[in-house]
Amino acid sequence: MGTPPSRPGARTFTIEGRAAPGLFLVGWIGTLIGIGLIVVAALAAPGSTKTILVIVGLAALGPSLVAAAGSQALQRRAAGVAYAGPSPFLVFAAVIPLTSLIAILVFRPLVALGLSTDAPLATLLGVLIQVVVYVGLLRLLVVGTGALSWSDMGFARPPDLIPRDAASGVVLAFPVLAVTLVLAVAFVGLLGTRPQPILPPSTSGTDLVLNLVTAAAIAPIGEETFFRGFATAAWARVYGPTRAIVQGALFFAFVHVLTIGAADFSEGTRQALIAFVVRVPVALALGWLFLRRRSIYAPMGLHATFNAIAVLLSQP
Repeated sequence: MGTPPSRPGARTFTIEGRAAPGLFLVGWIGTLIGIGLIVVAALAAPGSTKTILVIVGLAALGPSLVAAAGSQALQRRAAGVAYAGPSPFLVFAAVIPLTSLIAILVFRPLVALGLSTDAPLATLLGVLIQVVVYVGLLRLLVVGTGALSWSDMGFARPPDLIPRDAASGVVLAFPVLAVTLVLAVAFVGLLGTRPQPILPPSTSGTDLVLNLVTAAAIAPIGEETFFRGFATAAWARVYGPTRAIVQGALFFAFVHVLTIGAADFSEGTRQALIAFVVRVPVALALGWLFLRRRSIYAPMGLHATFNAIAVLLSQP
């Protein structure tokens, strides 16, 4: 093997010196092809051609990003660094197209059978798909490569300590929610708008139960596994606990504004800012609690309680 180029940035695009050059090459080429197809689809007129381009683009992009993440993990392991796994940013980038692709394939027949995409059941299924993708990618790219174990992510706790861990999160949820409400009132008043609810409205008792299951059970399991068990734990090995907590919190808050839509850019920007700011306190608390107790069940308890109360408070 030759020596990789020394020019700044040049090593990013060379296969020389790579632990897994094949994966690296597939990752880059497939990612470019996938993005290109999705851009073409975005410019195409609505119809079957557009749909096919989107599906093929996602099918190329998702596995290619997985290959890139796998290549990065093998490269870091060969280098013997403190955290020898893929970047949480790169793994999350793979989550997006894979979740979107699976959702399209699952929902098209369900919509044809009469399921409304705005219904609470559809939201529950969408979040469940995302959780499956989260866990699947972590098993493949993080646990499978030996970068982190499930124990490192806080899952291996004595059974008698799990309820205590979860209870510590439940207790912390109340002061965190109080801070969040103060921030929300202040920024809504300052910016003159409010983000649209993430969950569909509950028009019946069944809808409310479905929304509670989505927000207080399914979402906390997936998000805490990914953002605390994986991202925060990985960054703690590299940067130490303080930066890991802050970086993980900002990452978590940013991810939650990606799907915000509004009538115009100004409105969307203000809504995104509010949605970001109000999630920072709970995100910081989740990261701090995770590293303090070394248990994934503590932030899961906080997250579940926080979301459950938020859903109940949003009811008319």
